[in-house]
Amino acid sequence: MKKTTGFDRNQTRQWHPATQAVRGGTWRSEQGETSEALFLTSGYTYDSAESVAARFAGEEVGMTYSRLQNPTVAMLEERIALMEGAEACRAQASGMAAMTTALLCQLSAGDHIVAAKAAFGSCRWLVETLCPRFGIESTVIDGRDNDAWEKAIRPNTKVFFFETPANPTLDIVDIRHVCAVARAHGITSVVDNAFATAVLQRPLEYGADVVAYSATKLMDGQGRVLAGAVCGTEKFINEVLLPFQRNTGPNLSPFNAWVVLKGLETLDLRARRQSDNALAVGRAIEGRVARMLHPGLPSHPQHDLAKGQMDACGPIFSFILDGGRPQAMAFLNALELVDISNNIGDSRSLCCHPASTTHYGVSADARADMGVEEGMLRINIGLEDPRDIIADLEQALTRVGL
Repeated sequence: MKKTTGFDRNQTRQWHPATQAVRGGTWRSEQGETSEALFLTSGYTYDSAESVAARFAGEEVGMTYSRLQNPTVAMLEERIALMEGAEACRAQASGMAAMTTALLCQLSAGDHIVAAKAAFGSCRWLVETLCPRFGIESTVIDGRDNDAWEKAIRPNTKVFFFETPANPTLDIVDIRHVCAVARAHGITSVVDNAFATAVLQRPLEYGADVVAYSATKLMDGQGRVLAGAVCGTEKFINEVLLPFQRNTGPNLSPFNAWVVLKGLETLDLRARRQSDNALAVGRAIEGRVARMLHPGLPSHPQHDLAKGQMDACGPIFSFILDGGRPQAMAFLNALELVDISNNIGDSRSLCCHPASTTHYGVSADARADMGVEEGMLRINIGLEDPRDIIADLEQALTRVGL
């Protein structure tokens, strides 16, 4: 397959992210297709025995096996790297495959990781349960406390790991500060940017070393497929991450890659519109809930920091009801337009109770430490008219006595 787009990589790097999201990384075969081709193949053939040997030795460019390379997946990887401003990217089978790979590819027994305590339940499980099984020490801190990062450093600290905004508390980490501390101590910073994507926040511009994604979320954006991605320098991706991925196999299917490619074409439009919708909805219901956790609103304690490092604050926020789990469950059951679902980034509005879903596997003590209260509800605001979303939330609040 030949790259016949007419654009070289230096040219595509000069484009703005919205253009890169539509055209970046596109390969065209001799057929001249406008939409990226879907290559459903596990293996490849070669012109000669010498050619296959040269490819496996890295002396000849070309595909060898779809656990290592696939044209459709490679297009997605190049497009995400361009949007992120990264030298390289490797796609993963899911968001959690991306987080696991980004950490375990560089950690060994005896190493130490520092992580922010506010995190997706499975990410917290990686740090506190999985890593210690392999002799990797961990320290969990309040990621909002800039001083806590440096205080947690040990001689064997190798990685800082955090997500911002955090799921589901919407805590904001000062990316520039934390990544500067990491670099000063020779520590690799890994940022989970799934709540924002490169459209709304670019951690590499603030000094991050590695950016990891659940592309299942905003990148696909329509609740269709699982996918993940890890971005970084060519040296990190090819020399540190790739050997781990090659031999463990958390690879993305070509079909899922193709679906995410289609999602990226509208990502800029969706992310910004959904951010605007979320801000409108948050403003409308803030006075009716016990506490609002929306970084785009002045009431959020880190509002200024969020506005300083994000172009918009995304479609997701949380809020607290004083009535605990019973009232939160009753609220969910009263919804008519908004769906009860634990997914996020979808074009449809979705709402869930984190303590019983996304953070069910985290102990009650850990949930309390993270700020995941029994009365917390997390909502993903979609592309519906915000007036209809507000009306549904208001009638649900009324039905639960608020």
